Formats: sequence, structure tokens, C-alpha cells
Amino acid sequence: MAGFSSTKVDGVGDVVEVPPPDDPATALAAVVALRQLADRLERAAVARALEQGWTWAQVGQALGVSAQAAHKRLARR
Repeated sequence: MAGFSSTKVDGVGDVVEVPPPDDPATALAAVVALRQLADRLERAAVARALEQGWTWAQVGQALGVSAQAAHKRLARR
């Protein structure tokens, strides 16, 4: 795509197209897509950390939040 740069995110399998900021509609759509990708990556990383025996305190510290905040947002329901 003209005007875009592609970025491969290792371990996720997605290619993220980064639009120029002078196209607000496309740029904002990219922001939404990046947030969704970041959410999937975060949830997968937290699940793996918990499988490996990490505590919620460790997860929270790695994410820069409290254990309670990490658990409230990321615990499987």
C-alpha cells in the first residue's frame, strides 16, 4: 500500500500497516487495530506467565500496575 510501512510483530503472526498521520480516518483505524493486537498479546503473555508459575504480583509488576489491577483486568472468567 502506498504511504504505509509494514511492521512484523514477532510471535504474533500479524503484519501491522502503519499509515501516515495526515490521513486521520485510516490512522485512527490503525490505532484501534494496534490496541486490539496489544490486548491479544498481553492476554497471551499473562496466560503463559501464569502457566509458568508467576504470581499476580509479578504480572502486575511487569505491567506497571498492582497485582489487584492486573487480576481484575486479566483474570480468566
